[in-house]
Amino acid sequence: MNRRRVRGWLLLLLLPLAVLSSWLLIAERQPLVSRSESIAASSIADARQLLASHHPSRLQRGEERTALIPAGLIDTATNHFASRSLGGRGAFVVADGCGELRLSVPLHALSGTRYLNLSAVVAAADGRPRIAAASLAALPVPAWLAEVIAGTVIRVAGMAEQWQVAERAIRRVDFDAGSGNVVVHYVWQPELLEQARSLAITPADTASLRTAQTALAGLLDHRAGAASVPLAQVLTPLLRSCIDRSPRCGRAALLVLAAHVSGNSLGQVLPDARRWPRPRRVKLSLHGRHDSAQHFVVSAALAAWAGEPAANAIGLDKEMRDARGGSGFSFADLAADRAGSRFGELVAAGSPRLQVALQQPLSDGDLAPSLTGLPEGLSAAELERRFAASDSVNYRQMTAEIERRLGAMSLYR
Repeated sequence: MNRRRVRGWLLLLLLPLAVLSSWLLIAERQPLVSRSESIAASSIADARQLLASHHPSRLQRGEERTALIPAGLIDTATNHFASRSLGGRGAFVVADGCGELRLSVPLHALSGTRYLNLSAVVAAADGRPRIAAASLAALPVPAWLAEVIAGTVIRVAGMAEQWQVAERAIRRVDFDAGSGNVVVHYVWQPELLEQARSLAITPADTASLRTAQTALAGLLDHRAGAASVPLAQVLTPLLRSCIDRSPRCGRAALLVLAAHVSGNSLGQVLPDARRWPRPRRVKLSLHGRHDSAQHFVVSAALAAWAGEPAANAIGLDKEMRDARGGSGFSFADLAADRAGSRFGELVAAGSPRLQVALQQPLSDGDLAPSLTGLPEGLSAAELERRFAASDSVNYRQMTAEIERRLGAMSLYR
């Protein structure tokens, strides 16, 4: 056997060992980032406030603006991207004039799940965000190589075009640890709005939303003129027509129905929806109440897309604002919020229990507990007098009663 053949066999034998060694060096047993996929209610509030301050309808092409973006909002967006595009988890923090990005991507192997952990410190260089330091597991990665890897990840995730538009618009970025903000100086380009839509709503989501809206339009077409329709009579067949396709389609059905009950149009955020069949305006009720139907459906959609904690927190925040604004705090509507968020979680998870339940006609009583005896119309002063605060004993007793009623329902046990 000549020397060339010997070297070939040795390389063939050493290659698996080299791959195994590399695997052991970069694949760790514990994730660097461990958190749920849920979107925090505070992040939704931050996004709403940011949009109000920089609403596209009030911006002109070429206009220079400065946006103060809370680090918590970027943190939530990072985790959302890691969850949806990489199947992992992500985090972002601001400290010492820099931003630190962390990612954990699961690697499934015969020996169990291991994790590819990456971290990168982002600093402003000539006003532009650049990677100053990075590591893969415990191994340091040169900044230039980290930039190449980041570019590859962006391309693989299908975000190259969005990234290019953002780079053209951004003039300077500063990391303000004192305020916990990333300060972005930018020049407005209308293309940014379209790119933001493409990140929030994927083509698959758009197809599911169209299927759901077409189905809802068909369900409500023959109910025009009805004074009120029980929610279950619409929600059950709508989900039955969508959820068999995928949990994604079930989530889309809840979003379309939430837009309908709140009097909004998907066309406001998704121009394509303006050409879809438009559902007739029909009032839906839950246990005979229109407000409760709206609370249930909107919370269900929020939970399906953002997670139950966010839906519950937003539901409570809305009730508190209603109390201050004059319409009154309602424990009945809070119960509808809680039921809706539980329902939305089942839809998002593709729950077999829910799929079985949908094979039979559901009633409003299958969706939400009885609302009888739950205080309503409480002003801010009366809420303070009777329940003191959301952490008081009386308040906790009332919410415990709501949870008891929910726990007694077969769908939510």
